[in-house]
Amino acid sequence: MLETVELGKTFKGKTAVDGASIYLEEGEAVGLLGPNGAGKSTMISMIASLLKPTFGDVRLNGQSVLKNPAMIRRTLGVVPQEIALYAELSAYENLKFFGRIYGLKGKLLETKMQEVLEMVGLRERQKELIRTFSGGMKRRINIAAALLHDPKLVIMDEPTVGIDPQSRNHILDTVRLLNREKGTTVLYTSHYMEEVEQLCSRVYIMDHGQIIASGTHNELGRILSGEDTLYVKMSAPSPGFVHELKSLESVRQAEETGDGVKLIVAKQTNILSEVVGTADRHKVQILNLHVHSPSLEDVFLHLTGRKLRD
Repeated sequence: MLETVELGKTFKGKTAVDGASIYLEEGEAVGLLGPNGAGKSTMISMIASLLKPTFGDVRLNGQSVLKNPAMIRRTLGVVPQEIALYAELSAYENLKFFGRIYGLKGKLLETKMQEVLEMVGLRERQKELIRTFSGGMKRRINIAAALLHDPKLVIMDEPTVGIDPQSRNHILDTVRLLNREKGTTVLYTSHYMEEVEQLCSRVYIMDHGQIIASGTHNELGRILSGEDTLYVKMSAPSPGFVHELKSLESVRQAEETGDGVKLIVAKQTNILSEVVGTADRHKVQILNLHVHSPSLEDVFLHLTGRKLRD
């Protein structure tokens, strides 16, 4: 349905997106992951025809969006990361405003407004001012505004950032409804790996403006197919114990957690006996040991690094 072909964008000589190619089949939910500054927002802006690429192309059903931006604007709904609503208007007034922009009017507009309000669970609050809403409620109205014109393709950019668990679960349920029951194609970005694992059949990982990996969860997991993740929970912190674990030959990565340490280790090693022996030497009481295959988050950190970026 949608593809980008060697898409790129430079700003004053700095490359934000560098030859990124992705595709979405009709009815698919696809994740786009990347650390801060990876180029995701620039990529989304070019797909949505808000930003003109320096090179490459965006194609919708085989036709260039660059030559006919109106084509994608009619079929696309965008849920931006920032709240894009008028605080001094009610939820109803906001939706009416955006619906008119989409060309809806009269009975059809009213029907669509009530439909999306019901979908996001705020029909009973539609006459209240946006400024009185919680962060989660604002984000749900943000989503409702993007769905008024029944888009075939929806881009959701960090739709659950900074909201309460109830609103987050409602938004995730809304995405599932759109994708699995209505057949809407979804491009979803998030820093919450579990959301992408739950919602998306395929994932693209982006870094430094390039797509560095893609595939299903199982396909991406094979990147670390020779490794396991070991969680060690201990009764009290022990820097010496953690330091020695990091130096073990079979340990490839180690990260301290709130109550222990997470290790990426080579498969088929005697790591458990090594950990227990190391704990004995440091007089550390191990409360729990848990081994599992690498998660999407493990793969992401392996590919992009663990250093925090601004």
